Amino acid sequence: MKKIYIAGFDVFKQESIQIGENYSSLCKEYGYEGLYPLDNVVDFNQNKQKIAQDIYKANVELIHQSDIVIANLNQFRGKEADSGTIWECGYAKAIGKDVYGYMENNQSYLDSFKDEEKKLLNNVYVDNANMIIEDFDYSINLMIACSVKQIISGNFEDVLKFINNK
Repeated sequence: MKKIYIAGFDVFKQESIQIGENYSSLCKEYGYEGLYPLDNVVDFNQNKQKIAQDIYKANVELIHQSDIVIANLNQFRGKEADSGTIWECGYAKAIGKDVYGYMENNQSYLDSFKDEEKKLLNNVYVDNANMIIEDFDYSINLMIACSVKQIISGNFEDVLKFINNK
C-alpha cells in the first residue's frame, strides 16, 4: 500500500488531531496509508530546541517513508503558503517523491492582491512596499508551481480523487 505524507498548516489548528484522523481515513478509503505529522510521538518535557529538533527529524522520517506528499498550499498567515509545508514539498521533490498540492482558491498570485495592495510601476505590478509581484499566472510562487506534479483546485480529498484517476 502506498503511503501519503500529509503536509500543511492544519497541524496548527485547534482540531488538528481530528483533521489528521479524517485525512488518514480518507487515505484509507482511496487505498493509501496516511502519514500525518501529529502521528509522531515527541517528548514535550524537554527544552524547546530539543522538541523542535525531534519534530523535524520525525517529519523528515515520515517523508522518507512516504511515496507521495499531498500539501495544503492555501494561504497561511498572509498571502503565502506555510513555510514549513513549502520546505517539506521541496525536500520531498528533491528525494524523488511525487508531490501534489491543493488550494481552495487557485486565482493567480497577482489577482490575490486587492487593487489597493498593488500598483503598476514601469510595466510591472508592485506591492505597497514597491516589491515586484510575481506574475506567471500561477496561484503560488513559480518554484512550487513548477516543481509539484499538480496543484488541484479544491481540498485534500480532491487530490486523492485526482491521483486515483490518473
